[in-house]
Amino acid sequence: MCGIAGWIESGSKMPDRVKTLSAMSETLERRGPDENGIYINGDTALIHRRLVVIDRENGKQPMSVRHKDVTYVIVYNGELYNTEALREELRADGFHFRGHSDTEVVLKAFIKYGEQCPEKLNGIFAFAVFNTRDRSLFLCRDKIGVKPLFYYEYKGGLIFGSEIKALLASGIVKPVLDEQGLNEIFFLGPARTPSCGVFKGVFELNPGECAFYRNGRLTRKTYFSIEAREHTDSEAETIEKTRYLLTDAIQRQLVSDVPMCMFLSGGLDSSIIVKTASLFHRENRLGRIHTYSVEYRDNQKYFQKSLFQPNADYEYIHMMVRSADTGHNEVILDNRLLADALYDSVEARDLPGYVDVDSSLLLFCREIKKDYTVALSGECADELFGGYPWYHNREILFEDCFPWSRSQDIRRFILRGGVLDRGEEYVRQRYLDTISLAPKLPSDSKLDSRMREMFFLNFYWFMQCLLERKDRCSMYSGLEVRVPFCDYRLVEYAYNMPWKLKAYGGREKGIVRKAFEDILPKEIAWRKKSPYPKTHNPVYFEECAKRVRRILQKKNALTELLDKKAVESIIDNPGSITQPWYGQLMKAPQILAYIIELDHWFDKYRIDICL
Repeated sequence: MCGIAGWIESGSKMPDRVKTLSAMSETLERRGPDENGIYINGDTALIHRRLVVIDRENGKQPMSVRHKDVTYVIVYNGELYNTEALREELRADGFHFRGHSDTEVVLKAFIKYGEQCPEKLNGIFAFAVFNTRDRSLFLCRDKIGVKPLFYYEYKGGLIFGSEIKALLASGIVKPVLDEQGLNEIFFLGPARTPSCGVFKGVFELNPGECAFYRNGRLTRKTYFSIEAREHTDSEAETIEKTRYLLTDAIQRQLVSDVPMCMFLSGGLDSSIIVKTASLFHRENRLGRIHTYSVEYRDNQKYFQKSLFQPNADYEYIHMMVRSADTGHNEVILDNRLLADALYDSVEARDLPGYVDVDSSLLLFCREIKKDYTVALSGECADELFGGYPWYHNREILFEDCFPWSRSQDIRRFILRGGVLDRGEEYVRQRYLDTISLAPKLPSDSKLDSRMREMFFLNFYWFMQCLLERKDRCSMYSGLEVRVPFCDYRLVEYAYNMPWKLKAYGGREKGIVRKAFEDILPKEIAWRKKSPYPKTHNPVYFEECAKRVRRILQKKNALTELLDKKAVESIIDNPGSITQPWYGQLMKAPQILAYIIELDHWFDKYRIDICL
């Protein structure tokens, strides 16, 4: 993986902006600590920061190719999982290759297929290609949105980058929040509206989108979208195809020229990836695989069962380690350091995020990076295959709202009276906009129709929030994390699978359980869904409370928005929070942590509010 950025401005001289371009590049150093490069051509500049994973010598960027008197230049962030097949297709058409990097394959695929190129790609990526003849710029983001691509368009110019901080470093983009941005932060966060970059004027290509910048104008186009189709496979065929698609996705993603490991939580999703990888390594004599799990200091002492978290992970992790014969490492996180890492996780995202769920991943990835450069992880199975409780509780399922944030009461509670008085209306419209996009068939039952809406809600909101977390918190330490469940073929198949098959046996992710039950210990294959581990240690709440009390003594843009007495009541009576802020586990400690992140973000980014 890498970091990319670029700037095109009609009539400008980019050689005069080398210092600014270097500053933009430096903001992405953590994404690409191994190499860097800047390409300048008149009014255009392309920036690349590289994390070397495949073909060190022949994968250097920015990469240029001259074809039929036209020079094409690419900056690319990602991994392509059908590299060899596409390379052979291009070779048959007369293209030659100097190495085995996927960057060269993507560039030559663009030269051959133009804007149809992305349809050929199976992978996670964001890239830009500059055509020196017509001086056009092509931007593209992968089908599922695993890799980010932000941009800012202004009169006569366009700036883009893997992260918002690269845009801010240009000096053109300002850290301004208008009413929309504030509504995003206070009423939707840590999720955000598709394409919205929160800062005024900052946008992001959606999953499955590309764009051309020509003659001072950006034109966006959807090249991939989820479509409603009749599911014609039998139960047995559905089980078999689910297994084939996921197995193929995992095996495709085991290619790397640098050391690779696996995340292991003891849950269904990571266990499938670990066992499948272990079997593949054994069959191909590739050696033992290595796994990592995360836990919090003294968590066993303080763990409390709940509807959402019925049992702890550690016994299942060790069961899976024995089953897959992995070299296992356990990372134990200190609760005070977890609170300290909230600040770094804000700087990784450029936005307030998923608080300790972010900061724990950031610390976890930091430890893994000491020995590995690439990891595989089990994100996104829950969104695609109905893993969350809100898919299975009929009252919540048919409630006309975001199921992970059913009430804005706690969000309204912490704000002063009269602040963002249209916040609830804003959330409602975002919800309606999303469900209106879900394609359906006339034959869909009421349940299957709602499940299509739920799929879109989860795909464009909850899943994108988790993918953003995974990308920023891992790349902050220069660790590439691949997510096999995000293979677009699996996403398409899951969308059109009837609920009675998806929830095979009446269970969350039932079809996935059935498809892989023969290679997993029974206890894991049919284990009740358990979310990403959180800390139960009271030390963490105490740390957050102490820091929030200090924030409330300040007078700044944030505290002018907050109802201090309301926030203090959360500190004094954390058990009063019954509805989570977001998801399943964001209650009192996490609400306080979100305020800590907001405070750091307002200060660090020098946020200016413009209403």
